[in-house]
Amino acid sequence: MTELDAPASRSLPPWWAIVLVAVAIAATGFAIGRFSAFDIAPRTPSSDSAEAGFARDMQVHHAQAIDMALTVYGKTEDDDLRALAYDIATGQSEQKGVMYGWLQQWGLSQIGDQPTMAWMTGSDAGHRHGGGADEPLTAEEIRVAMGMASEAELQQLRAATGQDADCLFLGLMIRHHEAALPMAEAVLELGSEPHVLATAERMRDAQQFEIDAMQAMQQRLGCTP
Repeated sequence: MTELDAPASRSLPPWWAIVLVAVAIAATGFAIGRFSAFDIAPRTPSSDSAEAGFARDMQVHHAQAIDMALTVYGKTEDDDLRALAYDIATGQSEQKGVMYGWLQQWGLSQIGDQPTMAWMTGSDAGHRHGGGADEPLTAEEIRVAMGMASEAELQQLRAATGQDADCLFLGLMIRHHEAALPMAEAVLELGSEPHVLATAERMRDAQQFEIDAMQAMQQRLGCTP
């Protein structure tokens, strides 16, 4: 973090530092996804499998987390929060690239025919999370079930400054992470592809750790619920 920040602050405007971080994150995620496609999986998941649904939906989920993390990374003055935002942006970009690579490897489209979260049908986590309902969920119900920020909330985050921005980010990202946990649990319950199961388990554990860290930050910063 320190080595990354120092040269950017000496020679480049702050917005250039954010651009460079975003470009590096995107390139790393894409490269990892491409290289992961060379692994030979013991079984090729079908387009309506839990593995394919997880890869598609979680890419969308991660994309918003990366966006929010980069937003607060560029404005926060709290060193711990800035480090966490960097870790979220880089870690989830890597995972997003891996999931993109899986779908390429399996010969599947990045966009499936099934409704969002329909792949969670039959899992305990899906039942609790609202995925796989008898009636298709509306776009707003999907957003809420996935813990996604609304466009109004994203605009508010972009406009906020100081502690207001820090606390708003923490609230949005905790909700975002909490909604990802049932998605990881569902693919662990329904899936069988070893690479997917290993990644989902790591993702679940990492996001729970980050939730705990963000809740501690909320207390330290005096954020109101």
